[in-house]
Amino acid sequence: MSVKAFELVPAVERALLMGDKARINIECIECCGKNLYVGTNDCFVYHFLLEEKTTSKEKLTFSVQKQQHKYLGLKKPVSELKAASALNRLIVLCDNTIMLVNMLNLDPVQSGAKIKGVVTFTVNENPVNGDPFCVELGVISVKRRTIQIYMVYEDRVQIVKELSTPEQPSAVRLDGYFLCLALTTQYIIVNYSTGASQDLFPFDTEEKKPIVKRIGREEFLLAGPGGLGMFATAAGISQRAPVHWSENVIGAAICFPYVVALDEGFVTVHSMLDQQLKQTLPFRDGHIMQDFEGKVILATMKEVYVLVPLPLERQILDLLASQRVEEAIVLVEGAQRNIPKEKFLVMYRRILQQAGFIQFGQLQFLEAKDSFSKGQLDARELISLYPLLLSSTSTFTRSHPPLHEFADLNHLTQGDQEKITKCKRFLINYLKEIRSTEVANGYKEDVDTALLKLYAEADHESLLDLLVSENFCLLVDSEPWLEKHKKYFALGLLYHCNGQDDAAVQLWVRIVKDELQDTTRPDLYEYVVDFLSFCSSQELVWKYADWALQKNQKVGVQIFTRRPVDEEKAGKLNPDDVIKYLHKYSQAVTQYLEHLVLDRKIQKEKFHTHLAVLYLDEVLKLHSQSDQHSEELSTARAKLRSLLQQSCLYRVQLVLGKIKDTNLNLECAILYGKLEEHDKALHILVHQLKDFQAAEDYCLWNSEGRDLSYRQRLFHMLLAVYMDPAVDNDTLVMAAVDLLNNHAEVFDAVRVLRLVPGNWSIQLLCPFLRGAMRENMHSKRMSQVALGLAKSENAIYKHEKLKYKGLINLSEKKGCQLCHNTFSEPECVCYPNGILVHIHCAAKRNRDSASKQHFTNPQNHT
Repeated sequence: MSVKAFELVPAVERALLMGDKARINIECIECCGKNLYVGTNDCFVYHFLLEEKTTSKEKLTFSVQKQQHKYLGLKKPVSELKAASALNRLIVLCDNTIMLVNMLNLDPVQSGAKIKGVVTFTVNENPVNGDPFCVELGVISVKRRTIQIYMVYEDRVQIVKELSTPEQPSAVRLDGYFLCLALTTQYIIVNYSTGASQDLFPFDTEEKKPIVKRIGREEFLLAGPGGLGMFATAAGISQRAPVHWSENVIGAAICFPYVVALDEGFVTVHSMLDQQLKQTLPFRDGHIMQDFEGKVILATMKEVYVLVPLPLERQILDLLASQRVEEAIVLVEGAQRNIPKEKFLVMYRRILQQAGFIQFGQLQFLEAKDSFSKGQLDARELISLYPLLLSSTSTFTRSHPPLHEFADLNHLTQGDQEKITKCKRFLINYLKEIRSTEVANGYKEDVDTALLKLYAEADHESLLDLLVSENFCLLVDSEPWLEKHKKYFALGLLYHCNGQDDAAVQLWVRIVKDELQDTTRPDLYEYVVDFLSFCSSQELVWKYADWALQKNQKVGVQIFTRRPVDEEKAGKLNPDDVIKYLHKYSQAVTQYLEHLVLDRKIQKEKFHTHLAVLYLDEVLKLHSQSDQHSEELSTARAKLRSLLQQSCLYRVQLVLGKIKDTNLNLECAILYGKLEEHDKALHILVHQLKDFQAAEDYCLWNSEGRDLSYRQRLFHMLLAVYMDPAVDNDTLVMAAVDLLNNHAEVFDAVRVLRLVPGNWSIQLLCPFLRGAMRENMHSKRMSQVALGLAKSENAIYKHEKLKYKGLINLSEKKGCQLCHNTFSEPECVCYPNGILVHIHCAAKRNRDSASKQHFTNPQNHT
């Protein structure tokens, strides 16, 4: 697709060059800075001063002043001109001879330095000689198949290399040590330093004019077969795709990022970035095209023109105006190396932003997002397209000149609701992506507020995620918007974000009471309770506690039970105050005491006693109202028994006084156990409840954590109850037998054998006797093991003592290693490792084993 990249501007007109001499033709041109040199067919060299001027319409023109002209005296056309500004010399090829003339007055150098027998030559623009006042030339000699390398100085020339080629060369370019040659049938690369050569591709130079152009370091542009412009490096490879130009190309030039080619009737412009034809300019009778320091100069036989590149920004804007976004981006990225970094970044970002809005207008959202992100777009440029989304306090004004032509979203979509919805969905995704990046720094309030409005309008699930995370939504803008869309729960979260917890809870309570309609959270009541349980404002907690408890005591009490423990430690919320407050809510106060006693394990008598009394009251209440075997009563009694068994802090006598006259016998037995009145407890269990398993369990849990003798005493007491001679009951006898057989290891076998009646058979007590014998044998063997270990330890000690041989040197100057005082008596204790201590210090150390120090010998035997 076409783009206007260049304008053809006249520079030297016919009248200025030749006047009324019709036979004068231009043969070659050279430009160095503002100096333009023209060589003609009548052996003249003309010197012009070329000045750029800009018209009032910002159009570039050239003002040309003829400085002078000089006849070289050879009566032959001037074939080539090259300026060597460092030497102030113009290198002229005329009649197969290179001569040097002064750049200013065009006089030949007095030394008469010349190179004869030259077909054509080239200047090494990447010289290998480090002398700045020397020019390197590559010369095609009239000698068959010969290339020569010369060093040209201010007043002399010097040949440094001559090499032969496999075929006759017709065109040459030189870069460093590399010669790119057009031979009769092919192009080749030759390293004149090493002599190595690399064939490129075939080309018949007798049929078509070869073109060899150096375009960069060790890279060349060549006219290839089939009308292709081929790129080749010194290594013989191509790093760029070829451009397809005319079959009859006469000349070519590079003006990055373009390749400009001249044929018989046109100048064509191709992009090096995408190889596409970008512009075609009609130009008849042209036969010379050269590029000089960024200028492309063309000539007919009679006139000289300059191909002026339009500013890159203008080209890119033209492409964007044609909505050719990809081409514009490719062009600006390709031109990066020719633009200062800071200027490029500013231009690149703006172009990407403009491209993004074009893609956005075409609903190409993925491409638009990519362009906006790379261009670091100020998101407010995009937000401002959406009516009412930009916050009312924002001071933002759109970029000037504008990045797009849209007034607003309605203008862009022409009121199409489906397109509007898609655009809003895109903005949600884009703002969500950038809100936590550096791109949003400085205007996070505008981004988050816009995002909140979009979420609320679209009933988006991410609205709550936005408000429960760190955000910068502006309350003054967001509040009416959330009210408009009936997002009252979200509004409460916004109040909370802005430190207005009272307003938040008040709003949520109204929703729970159905004064406001919002179904965002069906469990809003539980959420409010949870919120209050973590609320740092005690005033707010007490303000809404009654409401929460009246609605549901079981849930409402969580305001107090789920609070952080450190609040109590800091004195912010006293449990006594909470209990006093909850006295009118029986279920709630019970749950709170359970939290203190069972969950937090607070060891305070009043809490344990209070909870025990509440449990008992509940049991008595259910006992009087419901069936004796109801599940609710069973659960309440189980909780009471568990507390009575596990806690040792409640006032036993108080609870016993309240329970004694009831038929809660099992609970009464537990209380007697707490008072160490085990006989009463066992009597209730055995004779009143006749629950033998409960009696065994009683002995087990009462002796838990006690020594073996205590457990043995309880089991003997239970056995005695079973075998009371005053009670003749076979059931008790069988219970006694089961007790002995099941817990043989607990009993003293001798006492049991004395107690049991003589008419009991051995078979009846066989399990008991077997267990008693096993326990006895186990105890005996464990004693023997302990004795053996003690003897072994004593033997080790004696061995270590025998190993210690030598005299003990004791004096008043030596000190005890334990108390650090000197010895005043001749007696001491010597450890196996040679450490001396006082006798009384050693005795004290042995007594206080918990704090004794370990010496070098880990056994510490004396």
